[in-house]
Amino acid sequence: MFLDVRHLRSMQSIAETGSLARAASRLHVTQSALSHQIKAIEQHFDTPLFLRTSKPLTLTAAGQRLVTLARRLLPELESMERELAGLASGQRGRLHITIECHACFDWLLPLLDEFRQHWPEVEVDIRLGMSFEPIPAMARGEVDLVISSDPVDARGIVFEPLFDYQALLALACAHHLAGKPRVLPDDLAEQILLTYPVQRRRLDVFSRFLQPAGVEPAAVRPVELTAMMLQLVVSGRGVAVLPDWVLDEPLQQGRLCARPLGEAGLHGTLYAAIREQDRALPFMQSFVRLAREKMAARA
Repeated sequence: MFLDVRHLRSMQSIAETGSLARAASRLHVTQSALSHQIKAIEQHFDTPLFLRTSKPLTLTAAGQRLVTLARRLLPELESMERELAGLASGQRGRLHITIECHACFDWLLPLLDEFRQHWPEVEVDIRLGMSFEPIPAMARGEVDLVISSDPVDARGIVFEPLFDYQALLALACAHHLAGKPRVLPDDLAEQILLTYPVQRRRLDVFSRFLQPAGVEPAAVRPVELTAMMLQLVVSGRGVAVLPDWVLDEPLQQGRLCARPLGEAGLHGTLYAAIREQDRALPFMQSFVRLAREKMAARA
């Protein structure tokens, strides 16, 4: 292919300035070099690009086609150059997040609002990772960050700790279990347990609390929305095990009560799983820092 970006820039400059001398000055080349460049195009295609007897220079039909092409392609190329430079510097990029817990929406959505203010040129998206395996998806490049409480050994993936949390039993303050300092597995044997509609292995209340004790609740009622779950708890229609950040506001308002699970409490850590090659990206580091700062401010 004979034509290149240099030719298009030259044609556009000549058309806009009306003379070889002014175009050469704009392009920071000599008039002689620019003249040779135009003659090379004309000789290659055996057609003139300008009527040189007129002042300012007048485009021929062939010249006009090249200028039209330049005006269409050059802005796209310049935009791509800026985008690639932004990607290389970490100012642009993609942050597609998958979360492995419904309750994470409560702190993640406000965090992303703040993140977008700092990084307006980073494409942000979020999806719930309950219907697919998010860590393999991240390894394949389908997502960029996974919020998880279950770190695994995966090649090329690092788990950055964000913050610690405690899972608490949320219950109506009139509930008889509210009179206990802490709740044991057997206490839930006669309770309606409200949970998110996910596999039990993904819920700490089952995998780390009830199943090791061999206890099954009287009934399990799946609830999609955190707000609905809290309302059901307040109205005495069941109990729910939720992370402490979800319960901060309703506890402060006195809408419900909460008790720790077991003698030592049910504690965990939330992580951001990131591809190792993306760990140093400025916007990725910023997301991790904002998450840590936001949750540290709760204390």
